[in-house]
Amino acid sequence: MKKMTAILMVMTVVLSAMTGCSPQPVENNDVGKEEENKIVMYTNAEFAPFEYFEGENIVGADVDIANEIAKDLGKELIVEHTDFDGIIPAIKSGKAHIGAAAMTITEARQEEVDFSIGYVTSIQNIIYKNDAELTTMEQLIGKKIGVQLGTTGDLKIDDAINLEDGALYNSGAELKTYSSAIEAAQDLLAGRVDAVVTDQLPAEQIVVNNPELGTVEFGDISESYGIAVKKGNKELLDSINKTLTRLLEEGKIEEYIANHSN
Repeated sequence: MKKMTAILMVMTVVLSAMTGCSPQPVENNDVGKEEENKIVMYTNAEFAPFEYFEGENIVGADVDIANEIAKDLGKELIVEHTDFDGIIPAIKSGKAHIGAAAMTITEARQEEVDFSIGYVTSIQNIIYKNDAELTTMEQLIGKKIGVQLGTTGDLKIDDAINLEDGALYNSGAELKTYSSAIEAAQDLLAGRVDAVVTDQLPAEQIVVNNPELGTVEFGDISESYGIAVKKGNKELLDSINKTLTRLLEEGKIEEYIANHSN
C-alpha cells in the first residue's frame, strides 16, 4: 500500500511539472502578448517615398519613423507588407501593433482605430500622360480614372462619380481601383485608364521614374498622415506621439522623405 501511494505521488509530481511546462494559448491573437520585445508594423510597401521595396527589404520614410518609435520603446521593429485596405483589419485583429502607410486621418478610420498626431500634410494630385494633360476635375468627365483602393483618391473620386452633387455624377466617368498607385500608373502608360489620382509625393515620385507622365495638384483636398493603433491602446499611442513630436522638432521627418526621394 505504501509502495502504491509513493507511485501515485511520483505520477502527480510528474503531471504537475508537465502541466507547468505546457505552452499557454495566445489570447485573441494579440501580438502584444506574443512578441513582448517586438513591435509589428503593417504597411503597403508600394507608396514611395514613404514605403517601398528595396530588394527584399521594406524601406522608406515611414519605416525610418517606425524604427525611431521602436528604439524609444526598446523593441525590435518587424515590418509586414499587405494590401492597403488590409492594414486596419490587421490592427483590429491584433496581428499588428501599428499601421504606417502614409495613412490619412479620417473620421471613418477613427471609428475603427486610434491615430497619432499628424506628421505629414499632403494634397491629392492627378497623374496624366504628357500628350493629354488632364489637370482639372472638369477634364475628367467621361474619362477612366485609376486610384489605389481604400485611399483618399479612391474615396474622393468615388464620391464625385456616385453622389448626385458630385462633379462627375452622370458624366460617363469611370473609377478603376488598383492595389497600388504604381500599378494604376502602369495602366495609364498602357492606355487602359486616362488619369490616376493619388497623394502628391508618391505622384511626384512616379513621374520622376516615368518621364512620359506629368502631375499637378488636384483641387484643395488637404490631408494629414497619422500612425494607427488599436483602439484604446493609449500607452502605445502616447509613446508614438512623443517620438513623432521629437522627430518633427528635429526636422527628421522631412529629412527621411528627402532621403527616399529621387
